[in-house]
Amino acid sequence: MTSESTPAAPVDDAATDDSEDGSQEAAAPRLGRPGGTALEPPHPSVVAKLPASVGGVSYVDMRSPSFAFLAFLSILSLAADILTKNWASRTLEGYPGAIAVWKNHIAFVLAKNKGGAWGLLQGANESVRRPFFLLVSIAAIAFIVTLYRKLQPNQLALKWGLPLVLGGALGNVFDRIRYGSVIDFIDFHIILSGRDHHWPTFNVADIAICVGVGLMAVDMFTSKKMPDAPAPPPQPELPATVTPDPIPETKT
Repeated sequence: MTSESTPAAPVDDAATDDSEDGSQEAAAPRLGRPGGTALEPPHPSVVAKLPASVGGVSYVDMRSPSFAFLAFLSILSLAADILTKNWASRTLEGYPGAIAVWKNHIAFVLAKNKGGAWGLLQGANESVRRPFFLLVSIAAIAFIVTLYRKLQPNQLALKWGLPLVLGGALGNVFDRIRYGSVIDFIDFHIILSGRDHHWPTFNVADIAICVGVGLMAVDMFTSKKMPDAPAPPPQPELPATVTPDPIPETKT
């Protein structure tokens, strides 16, 4: 008795694999060119290269701002403020008069400011004054960190200004938490046209904040928007995946 079977589709030798016992099993589908051969990587000459720079700014510099630099300069400003305030507290506490640094211009005298700049909220109740300045300081710190994340490589003035403002803000916040007031000790005044113009007593944190705000103003008027980076070159298309046709079952 003979059996009829449907003719089987031709099978590619590359799609089968001989086992040790001589039987053939269907191999797993392969990616690449027809016939199961592996796809070779494109030649280096095929891949286009981006230009070395755009608008005079190197691609090496076109990266996110370094938060290590932000932390380093902020901590440096904070440390300078804390050390000078500790010196002023030990040296000027109970000192009669002021220590002249530059006659008729700069002197050291201890003052404890419970308010803000220029005596803001100096006479307010402690339950109102302290939470207000703490919330303002926290908001300022959050704003500085957020703005620093969006810096462009050509904004050098802002890159230096923001850490200075952050360090100064942390220094004054540290005083308000520890003492309930800010320690000031630098007294500055100048005589013009026979009149004595006195600047409110300040500290190193205030200097850092003023310099940082000045750099932020410089950036506002001098920085230019960085040109957009060119789009990457199109990648060569890969051949479609070749899947061997299934082998139909033989009817006996």
